[in-house]
Amino acid sequence: MTTETGTQSAAPALAKPLTGEQVIEMFRLMKGATSVELKLSVPVGVGNATIKSIGLDPVEAQPRQAFFFDTPDLALNQAGVVVRARRIQGGDGDTVVKLRPVDPAMIDPDLRRSEAFKIEVDAMPGGFVCSASFKGLCSGKEVLDVASGEMPLRKLFSKEQRAFYDKQAPVGLTMDKLVLLGPTFLLKAKHEPKAKDFDRPIVVEVWIYPDGSIVLEISTKCLPKEAFQVAANFKAYLADHGIALGADQSAKTKTALEFFSARLKAAEHAQASASA
Repeated sequence: MTTETGTQSAAPALAKPLTGEQVIEMFRLMKGATSVELKLSVPVGVGNATIKSIGLDPVEAQPRQAFFFDTPDLALNQAGVVVRARRIQGGDGDTVVKLRPVDPAMIDPDLRRSEAFKIEVDAMPGGFVCSASFKGLCSGKEVLDVASGEMPLRKLFSKEQRAFYDKQAPVGLTMDKLVLLGPTFLLKAKHEPKAKDFDRPIVVEVWIYPDGSIVLEISTKCLPKEAFQVAANFKAYLADHGIALGADQSAKTKTALEFFSARLKAAEHAQASASA
């Protein structure tokens, strides 16, 4: 396989199957979840072939920007908390405060009753994680106002989201202490396969970082009770289109946080050296 730089790279190693204990734990978590997302990261060198093989039209993709907020050393992420806002084509935006990993059995029942709150199990080749997300809506302009410093970050989130954040974040790490990490540009497209091939929508996201690096992810969602059958059908669908279940599953959020954290630290170091 040839990458975009023209150098040869080895085919991705296949993911190791889950152990019996892991499978049992995954299904235990699914019983308490509201949904399951089956996802796969595709190597950049085969990304175009993947998009072409499933018949997705990249021209129909929706552009977005993802803005993460954390400390320069990613203290929030290390505590399992993610704070994100997005600008969406057309002037819309959304926000989320996410906690992972979580045990659904430990979630406050009052939270579960909120339509803005969900518990989801992400399953990917060789692994899985259960997360709890408190979502909100905003405008794209509000996201830009926060990014430019014209509006406090906390005003972008609802009272309920802020309460969830305060309960989950490290003690003393209030929202006003978080810094912007981003934005990351991405393209999101939804594909409707032929029913005989696969009976539900597939989402493809392409995350493009300022240095030109790319993370491409293909995913589909289902109810927990459908997970086993949908996973088997999804695997077969991908195999029929020449998409291997590789072991290297790059997380979009982790990649974005680490990229912008490193950039922020480099800028701080350069500033300190210049003033020394």
